[in-house]
Amino acid sequence: MPSFRSGTTRRRRGLAAALGMFVSLLALVLALPGAASAVPDDEGASKKAATAAKDTAGLRGNPQAPAKRGEAWMGSGVQQHEHDGTDGTPPDRNRAGLAATVHGVDVSSHQGNVAWSTLWNSGVRFAYVKATESTNYKNPYFTQQYNGSYNVGMIRGAYHFATPNTSSGATQANYFAGNGGGWSKDGKTLPGVLDIEYNPYGATCYGLSQSAMVNWIRDFVSTYKARTGRDAVIYTTTNWWTQCTGNSSAFGNSNPLWIARYASSPGTLPAGWGFYTFWQYTSSGPTVGDHNYFNGSMDRLKVLANGG
Repeated sequence: MPSFRSGTTRRRRGLAAALGMFVSLLALVLALPGAASAVPDDEGASKKAATAAKDTAGLRGNPQAPAKRGEAWMGSGVQQHEHDGTDGTPPDRNRAGLAATVHGVDVSSHQGNVAWSTLWNSGVRFAYVKATESTNYKNPYFTQQYNGSYNVGMIRGAYHFATPNTSSGATQANYFAGNGGGWSKDGKTLPGVLDIEYNPYGATCYGLSQSAMVNWIRDFVSTYKARTGRDAVIYTTTNWWTQCTGNSSAFGNSNPLWIARYASSPGTLPAGWGFYTFWQYTSSGPTVGDHNYFNGSMDRLKVLANGG
């Protein structure tokens, strides 16, 4: 019927006009400044890929965060909370106020079998290896890493990743001392390290009050000394120490400090310490990522190894 065909024709013409207007408006929007940024291009994809590659290299084979207990490493909580903007280049010694340094690394199971000869040839002279965490984890690569660093000539030691919410300081110190954290006066073994930092699995201070945390640390270091005859090195950051111990000064006269700070200088130290012994300055160094300075000459490092 004519009237039906006429209505249909008008509707089709209306739809065509609306579609044409939409296309015109779309072209206008895409021509506006900045509109092209919404369209992916090869350059944008390349930049994203480069950023992802840098992030992966910065974590030197570690995941973004430990997925389960046992997978933490020295600095895993630091990376999550304080981040690392370094590129792995060693800081300038003069700007950092260092008269002499010895270059070192720390490793965990995430590095697997480490190329120790490559590190030695690059100038690395000491290494710390994760031995234990809590009371139910032992690094499966500990033997290769601990003995391998020793065999190429490095002075090496072991560290324990503390989880103060799972058992007492004494319990964890005994577990550490009995599973790789011991010490012998052979000139090549450094005192064990208590890695006490941000909790990568939950509450920053592990659910402990500041006084309870200080007591836990005291329990650990006193037990470790009773077992080995050495004062444990304490690895931490100033921010965590201030928040979770109330910036306690109780350990500065006995326990060497290993400060974690990814910057051009170690910054302000926790209370009680007038100087640091080790400084973890980056998590993105060559071969393996966590690189460190010893605050002194090789002769002084040997004195520390021998119990001086």
